[in-house]
Amino acid sequence: MPSTDSLPAPALAELRNVTFGYGERVILRDVSLKIPRGKVTALMGASGGGKTTVLRLIGGQYRAQQGEVLFDQQDVGRMDAAGLYAARRRMGMLFQFGALFTDLNVFENVAFPLREHTDLSEALVRDIVLMKLHAVGLRGARDLMPSQISGGMARRVALARAIALDPELVMYDEPFAGLDPISLGTAAQLIRQLNDAMGLTTILVSHDLEATFALADHVIILGAGVVAAQGTPDEVRSSPDPLVHQFVNALPTGPVPFHYPGPGVDADFGPLDGRSA
Repeated sequence: MPSTDSLPAPALAELRNVTFGYGERVILRDVSLKIPRGKVTALMGASGGGKTTVLRLIGGQYRAQQGEVLFDQQDVGRMDAAGLYAARRRMGMLFQFGALFTDLNVFENVAFPLREHTDLSEALVRDIVLMKLHAVGLRGARDLMPSQISGGMARRVALARAIALDPELVMYDEPFAGLDPISLGTAAQLIRQLNDAMGLTTILVSHDLEATFALADHVIILGAGVVAAQGTPDEVRSSPDPLVHQFVNALPTGPVPFHYPGPGVDADFGPLDGRSA
């Protein structure tokens, strides 16, 4: 269950008046939001609303075109290569569908960031990897290849890899996508338990309303390039914003249209049956 602590937590990551887009397509427009330290924050909203873009801005894969992206009060966009490398060591990332290295077994997948970022002895690497795998219930699967494990297990291996360096911030991009109910419940429980036991700060991008609202301390809904609502799950559920109402109630019609913006029907096909469509 989400923490009942009502005291405001300081932000570990923050966007201040950030604008970002691809060419003429604006994804985020003057967006400001905070990721409170020690909490599970859910980033939600319709597809294409900029959720994964926020993760990539915080991780430094993208640079804001305007505004500031802060990690522990440092502007990610102004970091040099060494500074960005150091910041990323303090972050863990679970990519959609796990993104395991298919030619490495489970043990070596989890060991990869330790070998890449540290000079630890093989004995220490072994102990850390086995501890992280034990934390996600897969110590016994250490010698299996990714092709030999289920999708839910692959997601848990990816989680063990994401926490291998004991990061302060862990970002999850659609960790529940494609999982059966048992695997989804296991993943949600692990995210909550690891956040609290390790003192992590978590950002969770998800479309699964039920699991995410039960898990999160703080919810941010993105839509049309802006923050449509943010607050506790209950506060967001009761938001009067039309886009939030459409999203949390899974309505097919509302501010998010069915058709992608483009020319009118007449422009492509001409009048239908002599009438404007």
